[in-house]
Amino acid sequence: MTIESPVRAAPGVGRMTVTRRAVEQIKAMIADGTLHPGQRLPTERELAAGMGLSRSSMREAIRVLTTLGVLEARHGAGVYVTELRPRDLLEPFSVLAEVGRGHTLLEVLQVRRIVEPAATALAAVRATDAQLAELDGLLEDGRGCGAGEAAAADRAFHRAVAELAGNATLAALVDGLSSPALGARLGRGEADEEEWTARLREDHRRIHDALLARDPDAARAAATLHVLGLEERLRRRMADAPWL
Repeated sequence: MTIESPVRAAPGVGRMTVTRRAVEQIKAMIADGTLHPGQRLPTERELAAGMGLSRSSMREAIRVLTTLGVLEARHGAGVYVTELRPRDLLEPFSVLAEVGRGHTLLEVLQVRRIVEPAATALAAVRATDAQLAELDGLLEDGRGCGAGEAAAADRAFHRAVAELAGNATLAALVDGLSSPALGARLGRGEADEEEWTARLREDHRRIHDALLARDPDAARAAATLHVLGLEERLRRRMADAPWL
């Protein structure tokens, strides 16, 4: 593909760093259909010349977009636009839930309290009987989990529920907010660890019952209470360990 020079600047890129400008230019090419999912990019040299930028800036821009899941480098074959799946593009977002501390973690849970109940309510309306039967299987698998496995089981359950909502972007967002690392930090080393694990299972059963009843309001309420429980526990943990 030939890149014409000069490339029209994307809106708002005039005062950006050179690398950021290159990033925005490539994103604009994808947005306007010049580049599409699965397509191979022009060479680094062609892109740099077409945009009037240095190859080093273009190389850095490609690295940034690869990290974000927008591009992928295929060994010996060049750089391609990815399929732009929501889960791939939102994956870096999950890092915040995994490594955040203190008040930032509370904010993550507050966002989760907005998003997850909405997804759970949609699942109550859209899930098929077969899908709910599979979800019941996840609950049975989680029943035998020890305290150390509870966080992973919790994430698997909420990921499955979000997928039943039938919205890939919403499901990816919920999954990113449901970090098993955060769940492990909330339960690890506590005297009530087994009681906490039992509480998670009880919450999951309540959500599942609401889904089986096809009751979106009950499903929303159950999911909200679950996340509120996580928030309350985090606040208590932070009182004893502010660095959490």
